[in-house]
Amino acid sequence: MAFIKFRADQLFDGYHLLDDQHVLIISEEGMVEDIVIADEAGDDVQMLNGILTPGFINCHCHLELSHMKGSIPEKTGLIKFVSQVMKDRHFPETEILQAIDEAEEEMLQSGIVAVGDICNNKLALPQKAKGRIWYHNFIEASGFLPQLAEQRFNRAVDISNAYTSQVIGVNSIVPHAPYSVSEELWEKIINFPGNQLMTIHNQETEDENILFLKKQGEFLKFYETFNLDPSFFQSSGKTSLQTYLSKFLPDQQVILVHNVHTSDEDLSYCQHSSYSGQLYWCFCPNANLYITGQLPHIESFIKQDCTIVLGTDSLASNHQLSITAEMKTIREHFPSIETEQLLRWATINGARALQMDNIVGSFEKGKKPGVVLCDATFSESKRLL
Repeated sequence: MAFIKFRADQLFDGYHLLDDQHVLIISEEGMVEDIVIADEAGDDVQMLNGILTPGFINCHCHLELSHMKGSIPEKTGLIKFVSQVMKDRHFPETEILQAIDEAEEEMLQSGIVAVGDICNNKLALPQKAKGRIWYHNFIEASGFLPQLAEQRFNRAVDISNAYTSQVIGVNSIVPHAPYSVSEELWEKIINFPGNQLMTIHNQETEDENILFLKKQGEFLKFYETFNLDPSFFQSSGKTSLQTYLSKFLPDQQVILVHNVHTSDEDLSYCQHSSYSGQLYWCFCPNANLYITGQLPHIESFIKQDCTIVLGTDSLASNHQLSITAEMKTIREHFPSIETEQLLRWATINGARALQMDNIVGSFEKGKKPGVVLCDATFSESKRLL
């Protein structure tokens, strides 16, 4: 078997940054063989400038919205953004498929090897069938009105079955957000067979908390815009996260996405709950800046020892699909966060969140994690294998 040997200024193995005295040995097919000291590596070692790292894991994406790049103005606020996506997402299918192809190629070139992708339809199915990226397909179900639960759930099952029939990745049926899923729909989602990995849009806007605390705020107007009668809804007197978290089953792992308005009190509640070891906190900072101009208080999550992962969200809310760009934005706003920590979020943590750490996420013998070279400032990255 032929092997390729890489050596760089630094080598990140998925857990720790190693110095330039370490060499990655990998097969031509991309299987990790070993990491050895330079003196033991022999000849034909490729010398590179930058950081060698396993491929990046994008824990939150909407590939099917790639055709909406640039179509929604920045900083409209979440509720206007969601409304525009719902109203304006319908383009000719050929345009949507072309945009999906280009977006996946962009992710590949920037070093992304695995994606947690939100699916509301079957449009991305042909692209994923090419097998270029590992996918966990999060089939999203939403329906605020109780009487819609059966219809919306059956639609999600139909999409899930379509993916399963073509053996494309792994599927879960998941709730869209706390403000868009009725109690009846929650019950169907969490009890669907095989739903061990879940995700949900969490506290992306303060109005989400206001709705659950007081039954006030902009979401009431949002419901009226779409002729949805919210009279049946009862506020819990608690934040949205503290209201819905206990709805998940004890054995379900959950990726909470965005978390812009998650408070220290919410974090303490989660860390002291029975779910604490099953929660992954996904940040999509460039999307947050695009939609609201606000960022999560990431340092609070670090202090609470939360398990953090990264996502890009969609091209409707981002200028690119690049985990490198997400790390760069975090570094710019939170300069105290170390390179090793950011890379861990982007690799092994993400792989564990998507339950793919037996394949990707670290340079360990027998894995096929991809090989990426990036610079120390996260200004650029490229996939080598």
